[in-house]
Amino acid sequence: MENMSKGVPQFATAEYAPNTPAMTCAACKRPINGPYFKINGAQACASCTNKIRAQIPPDTHAAFVRALLFGIAGAVLGFALYVGFALATGLVVGFVSLAVGFIVGKAMNLGSRGAGGRRYQLVAVLLTYLAVSMSAVPIAIYQMRQQHQAQAQTQAQASDSAAPREHMSAAKVIGVLTLVGIASPFLDLQNPTHGIIGLIILFVGIRFAWRFTAGRTLNVSGPHSPSTVAAAASPSTAAPSPTGVI
Repeated sequence: MENMSKGVPQFATAEYAPNTPAMTCAACKRPINGPYFKINGAQACASCTNKIRAQIPPDTHAAFVRALLFGIAGAVLGFALYVGFALATGLVVGFVSLAVGFIVGKAMNLGSRGAGGRRYQLVAVLLTYLAVSMSAVPIAIYQMRQQHQAQAQTQAQASDSAAPREHMSAAKVIGVLTLVGIASPFLDLQNPTHGIIGLIILFVGIRFAWRFTAGRTLNVSGPHSPSTVAAAASPSTAAPSPTGVI
């Protein structure tokens, strides 16, 4: 009877498939045999997760202060570049705002040593906008002085009969010029075509600063337990006991 049973499937005995790892680490490409983590949705082993965490620059108060100082320096440099180009060429070219956004973003990224986040991005946007918009103030002053010098003789001849002019205080002048400078990108909409193009270019420059200060986003979850897969016969499909079968 024992010989007759050889080669006959034994339905009463459940056989389990070997437990082979179904997951691999997205970083080292090795099988994950134990608890695993998810980094931005990708599966990673514990060793690679620790290594990746160590590579992310920490967002500390000191890093933010350094980024702020470097960003201000970058904004001043971009402001000088914008004004210098306009005064040297006599042209106010909106494309310079792309360079301003690039300089501010890279400066902040350098100051933070790679750390970034939403507060870095907001500061970068503000500095880029102020550097570009406030450049309109010295440009306008220079153009007004040029016009004044061109009309100096005419104004000198009419000065005797002209009514006395009201002079504003220095603080009031600075306040008015500051407000005009901040609003200058939108004041250019008086010429719709030129104004809209200028705003679009300014937006692209701001996007440069926004992207450079985003930092590396690391969403880590875990550890997770690996799921075990067992191939076992369910009660509904299990064969009856071989009792009484010859």
